[in-house]
Amino acid sequence: RKLGDMEYDGLITDLTPKPQVRGGTIAKLEAATVLKRGTLLGKGDDGLLSIYGGTGTPDCILCDDTEVGTTDDTPVDVYAAGCFNPEKVTVAEGYTITQADKDKLRTYSIVFKAATPAP
Repeated sequence: RKLGDMEYDGLITDLTPKPQVRGGTIAKLEAATVLKRGTLLGKGDDGLLSIYGGTGTPDCILCDDTEVGTTDDTPVDVYAAGCFNPEKVTVAEGYTITQADKDKLRTYSIVFKAATPAP
């Protein structure tokens, strides 16, 4: 019996390290927006997550497209570990992930590896 469909988006590129999902909370924004699956999130001193742009600590990757509003913080599912395609991970506009960011994420078992082309 078919339970559903899944469209491969290329975000996860390997099963090692094993993808791990946990909960987090994204801080409310000044303007409501939809954050896309694969957004790199940083954690601030207050423990809340936001789109990573070089401040705070790079922490996790958003599991699903999520609407974040202006009045309340938003609970979300995030990848706390896994192997991800760097071309599918997004950060704040105008920012590029640095080697120092990758090194920090590696301590959490978040690694980047380009997708292998299909034969």
